[in-house]
Amino acid sequence: MTPWADAILVLIVLSSFLLLGSSRLAAGIRVGAGQGVLVGLLPLVATGPRMRLEAGAMAVAIVLLKGWVFPRLLLRALREAETTREAQPLIGHGTSLFAGVAMLWVATALALRVPRTSPYAPDLLVPVALSLLMTGVFLMVARRTAVSQVIGYLVLENGIYALGLALVGGVPVLIELGALMDLFVGVFAMGIAIFRINRAFDHIDADRLTALRG
Repeated sequence: MTPWADAILVLIVLSSFLLLGSSRLAAGIRVGAGQGVLVGLLPLVATGPRMRLEAGAMAVAIVLLKGWVFPRLLLRALREAETTREAQPLIGHGTSLFAGVAMLWVATALALRVPRTSPYAPDLLVPVALSLLMTGVFLMVARRTAVSQVIGYLVLENGIYALGLALVGGVPVLIELGALMDLFVGVFAMGIAIFRINRAFDHIDADRLTALRG
């Protein structure tokens, strides 16, 4: 299963670079959905034989929510907002790509210090998980539009889940289902907030909302 696991992890890294370098919000939502599907497949290749049934159930739940439900919510909010691009990010897309390379390098260096207790986890899982964590935080900080920040939030959660697989070899089904429900509520609320912000201010630029403090 290692070649399949390595291929999935490489695709996850490439999807992170696409998110960092793309200004099209709809494309970013779809790339984020693809990354969610790939992360959903990780339990099938990063857990032991005894957890295969549980891993399959979790894979179905994650793929359904992150690959279909969340993207539909975000695309609907995007259509209502009538916004297509991240026009003026706090950090440019070219610089973001260089930052992505740096974050991947740092994640690889940090992975050498992280103890891995699961014998089934691929070697690349820890550095990829750490890079997802950093990429998610970067997107939440470096982007202005609420949609991009929600995508960053989802990438961050992907990293948390992947790191859990690497460190403990799997997450109990009830705990993960609870986390997915919390994530669903969070994304649903964010979608409503994006719609309300656009209705009230004719934009979804979260950075411009700081002017309201005056």
